[in-house]
Parts: sequence; structure tokens; C-alpha cells
Amino acid sequence: MSVTTGLHHVAYRCNNSQETVDFYTEVMDMDYVMAISEDRVPSTKEPDPYMHIFFEIGPGSYLAFFELPNSPKQGKDPNTPEWVQHIAFNVPDMETLLAAKARMEANGVDVIGPIDHSLFKSIYCFDPNGHRLELATNTGGPEIWKKAADAAPAMLEAWNKNGTTGELGAWLHEKELGDD
Repeated sequence: MSVTTGLHHVAYRCNNSQETVDFYTEVMDMDYVMAISEDRVPSTKEPDPYMHIFFEIGPGSYLAFFELPNSPKQGKDPNTPEWVQHIAFNVPDMETLLAAKARMEANGVDVIGPIDHSLFKSIYCFDPNGHRLELATNTGGPEIWKKAADAAPAMLEAWNKNGTTGELGAWLHEKELGDD
């Protein structure tokens, strides 16, 4: 049994707290629920002023950001493609996903998608801090999710052995189960 019960919060860095609050409240329609600001880091006691802002993404789960005025400007990992590291949010249905896309575009945000991943459909954009965001809604039925779970051990074994899964994952992109 896992000792965890869910996601409390995930924290990223932001360039500007106000710009981040504006984006997540106005574009992403999230509730800005809390800010913590201190001159010392509680866990290390280092003198390093910060602003720590929180947005509720669901009951008991939060997305947080740190603005660090005394640190060098944040950068990206030059060895990781920008599509890899992202924050994926669940939305309840396609109607909500498409409404979110329209809201983003109306606010001048470039949006990719919806992209059909067989199990779910997603849209993608970047926040003002350069973090890639994904909004996803599950579209596959229980059969395809079970098939994905059943295939996972063999796919990992093949990856560990060969650095590829070959055809083991190809089924995901074949509409064989009739899911839209």
C-alpha cells in the first residue's frame, strides 16, 4: 500500500508572480488560493527571499510557483526537448477541453490540438514562464485502458533490453477498439 494519498502540490519557478497569477486565473480559470513569502527558506534556513503562490487544481491538490528575485534567471534544460517536461491537467470532457482551448486562444495563447492519444485527447500550450501545459480528457473506454496496463510490463522489458518497444506500442495508434 502506498504511503501517499494524492498530490498535495507541485512547485515550479515563475518569472513574475503577478503575471503568473493573471495567467492562471484569467486564462486557466484556476483559483489563486494562497501566498507565502519569507526572507529565509524554512527547510534550509538560507537567507533567500521568495514569493510562493498557490492555485487549486482540484480538491486538496495545488499548483505552486516560486518567484526568486535573488537567483539567476531560470533556464531550460538544454538536453531535454521542451515537449517532455510538462504539467498535465485533467478536464472532465471534450466540451470543456474545447472551451478551454477557445478561452486560451481568445487570450492570445498559441494552442496545439486537440491531439488524439487513443486513451485521451489533449491540448498543449506554454504559460508565461515557459512551462508546457497539457489539458487532457479521457476518451478511451475501460477496455483500452486495461490493454495499456496489460502491455506496460512487456513494453518496459523490451525498452530495457533493446531501447525500443518495437511494435508492442503500435496498437495504441490503431483505432482497433473503435474509441474516438
